[in-house]
Amino acid sequence: MNWRNAWVPLVGAVLVVAAYRAYGWMGVAAAASFLVMWLLLHFTRLMGVLKKAADSPMGHVGSAVMLNARLRAGANLMHVIAMTRALGALQSRENEQPEVYRWTDAGGSHVTCEFRHGRLVSWTLARPAQPEGEAGTPAP
Repeated sequence: MNWRNAWVPLVGAVLVVAAYRAYGWMGVAAAASFLVMWLLLHFTRLMGVLKKAADSPMGHVGSAVMLNARLRAGANLMHVIAMTRALGALQSRENEQPEVYRWTDAGGSHVTCEFRHGRLVSWTLARPAQPEGEAGTPAP
């Protein structure tokens, strides 16, 4: 069992029990209201991120280089989707760990991200090879 998924319900249950012991049923009502509001805020954020991602092509990002600079190990998949405003193109098999997603920009550069249990563990930036004389150095 993944303990990361269990801590939120455990903290919620402890909060409700502590509220009951301190304030009785009024405390339970207040704690339950707090928990429902917290869940609604997270649900609203999730829907906003997914709505923005639905408006973009899958696996597309404005700049792969900028995405590479902004990524941090341990970021969750939803945070990366919020940064790119697009769902990543799945590169690994469905429902298998690690999950590998790729975001590509208009210039052909792409960032490939590896997620384990929803958390970013590694990423690589790949840029297309540029022909000689095109990028910054004038041809003789």
